Amino acid sequence: MNPANRIPYLSDVGLLIGRVALGVVFVAHGWQKFNDMGHDGVTKMFEGMDVPAASLSAYYSTWVELIGGIALLAGVVTPIVGVLLALDMAGAFWFVHKSNGVFVTENGYELVLALGGAALLLALAGAGRFSVDGVLLARPKPREPEHAA
Repeated sequence: MNPANRIPYLSDVGLLIGRVALGVVFVAHGWQKFNDMGHDGVTKMFEGMDVPAASLSAYYSTWVELIGGIALLAGVVTPIVGVLLALDMAGAFWFVHKSNGVFVTENGYELVLALGGAALLLALAGAGRFSVDGVLLARPKPREPEHAA
């Protein structure tokens, strides 16, 4: 038996927990780029890693992580945000981490793979009932058929 059938809203609670955890991580990374490093610092870092269009990439990664993380926390436009964040992590994988192996201790791709995979999961599964998306896009429950007496 599916646990979601026994415990109402179980999958929605799981989506909420995952969304909040992922949102916190993305906000932290976006805030670090915005506040600690600044656009010039992120651009220089990207140039040093041979990231194409370093300045544009710096804007994209900073803002998609910061605003996208906030959007995940609220659960708003989650499918779009999930795809944008997954693309951000795909770029980090491809241009920075893929040749370093799996482990983050070696500047590997384990973190970007986990974050990108989770973002894509939310893009496909949606934000769940406990989200702005869930409230705005709620579908009415189908009516039970009435039985004739």
